[in-house]
Amino acid sequence: MSRIPPFAPRRALLGLGVLAGLALGAAAPAAAQRAQPCIGASWELTGPLAHTGLSIRIAVETAIEEINAAGGVLGQPLRLIAYDDQGEPARAVDNARRIGERDNCIVMMGGFRTPNAIALREPLDEMGLPWMGVISAGTGVIEHPNNANRWMFRVSMKDRWVAPFLVDAARARSASGRIALVYEGTAWGQGAIPDVTAAMRAANIPLAGQETFNIADTDMSAQLIRLRDAGVDTIIFYGVDREATNLLRSMDRLGYRPQIVSAWGVGVQFAQTAGPLANGVIVAGTYTWMGELPPRAAGVLQRIQARFPQIRTAADIPLPSGTANAYDATFIIAEAIKLAGRLDREAFREALFRVNYQGIVANYAPAFERRQERHDAIQASAYQLFAFHDGQLLPIAQTPYGRARTN
Repeated sequence: MSRIPPFAPRRALLGLGVLAGLALGAAAPAAAQRAQPCIGASWELTGPLAHTGLSIRIAVETAIEEINAAGGVLGQPLRLIAYDDQGEPARAVDNARRIGERDNCIVMMGGFRTPNAIALREPLDEMGLPWMGVISAGTGVIEHPNNANRWMFRVSMKDRWVAPFLVDAARARSASGRIALVYEGTAWGQGAIPDVTAAMRAANIPLAGQETFNIADTDMSAQLIRLRDAGVDTIIFYGVDREATNLLRSMDRLGYRPQIVSAWGVGVQFAQTAGPLANGVIVAGTYTWMGELPPRAAGVLQRIQARFPQIRTAADIPLPSGTANAYDATFIIAEAIKLAGRLDREAFREALFRVNYQGIVANYAPAFERRQERHDAIQASAYQLFAFHDGQLLPIAQTPYGRARTN
């Protein structure tokens, strides 16, 4: 079992620009200042979701090192200033104010949780602060109810596009056609309900069951018994590592093992906590660092390992897709700054629509378009299926689980 040590001591983190819990102090309005060449981040750096912040940090710092070695942006080094939000929306909002009003960074980068991102919609709009998501996949993060999203962009998956992808995968693996949705009771999980039900309706398949659970629930037997009695053989799952492990343990106690097709809240840590029970669980994503890698990605992995000794192998990257997305997003940010020609947030925002960049996840050509639906850079055509096999998260074609279910 791999062990990822905690973040460096506070003194070392200050040297990296990773600050937490500081008061705002007096600051001039951001609009009256020249923006700074920094990426301000609000990530889950401590607590039970600290592995998600690590997944992003290793990519962003590695990419910034490469960018600065090539001359930086507009003749200046690009910097990272990261704050801890512990996965809490209120903290994310406080961090956004620091980034936008005190640090005056050109852009903010978001973390793991969709509720945090949704809480930022109004503050970002008030400050005119561009935001780049790299993991949180909730549809409402980008597609705002007023259809007037100007400042939020994403290099990640979007649940409205993920849902039909998961439904197609579930259909291919369900022998009976009886498919259920199981989701966490958060803004992310609840936001998936209309997306999944719409995708099922488009496929002309009724949902055979719909169950929810709370964060930190340890026993999901009641939900599973209802699904078992309804004849469900395939579950579309929206949850994260800890609850996914508890779901499998409940299944094991009941002797009931439907196929799980999961959204990408499940990462490599799941293989460590669930052990052999994880085998065969299918996950949607954009990238994995395990298995065979193209030369460029192999080089990125080597640089991550050199910079972060705790990443001994690809198995130590907790959220493989999030790391790859964050790496690409950092380069997209740098390209937009260069295209803008000045450190100005509005100019930077406009430049995002002109970025063309070949990343390790996708070819972004262009990265974004002006309609808010296309403030998402990664298109559904780049989505992939992965499966857990013997402790690894591999492209499904490299596992025994690539073929449709027949029993």
